[in-house]
Amino acid sequence: MIGAAARHRGYSGDMVEQPFILVVMGVSGVGKTTLATALAASLNLPVKEGDALHPPANVAKMEAGQPLSDEDRAPWLVRIKEWIDTQLDYGQSGIITCSALKRAYRDALRANRTNVVFVYIDGEKSLIRKRLTKRKGHFMPASLLLSQFAALEPPAADEYPIVVSAADTPKDQVRKAIEALNHRLP
Repeated sequence: MIGAAARHRGYSGDMVEQPFILVVMGVSGVGKTTLATALAASLNLPVKEGDALHPPANVAKMEAGQPLSDEDRAPWLVRIKEWIDTQLDYGQSGIITCSALKRAYRDALRANRTNVVFVYIDGEKSLIRKRLTKRKGHFMPASLLLSQFAALEPPAADEYPIVVSAADTPKDQVRKAIEALNHRLP
């Protein structure tokens, strides 16, 4: 099983360890926090809740039932990228949640690094709506779910995402994600 860093051959041919970041992504209510927390426990990695990095204006806008624009998301995505960069700069692996709804967002977060891997939780609107209506204490209301799906550009094959189903149990999601990660990171 993969540890806190992926082993690969360095320029000298010696085996070296490279830290990696998992970005658990998908629309609101799909189960990003649940999966990220379970992956963090299984892999013994730190986890960061991306929603905690939203500027207060974004939170207020969502609480008021207004979807975020690309301009609203820009400072939040910068904070997510800064967290990723800091982890990697210190040689540390980690997991962060982020909706990462558009390819342009993912490209900016990835910054051409193969050790930033997106774990996409794919789910049906009806299942996610049911989860959102039961969720308490979160600033994102169920009324914004359609705007999330409207903005969503599911990761393409050339982005090499790890895809798990929202309908699976967290245990099965973790197993599938770790299996895929073991094949992905040398």
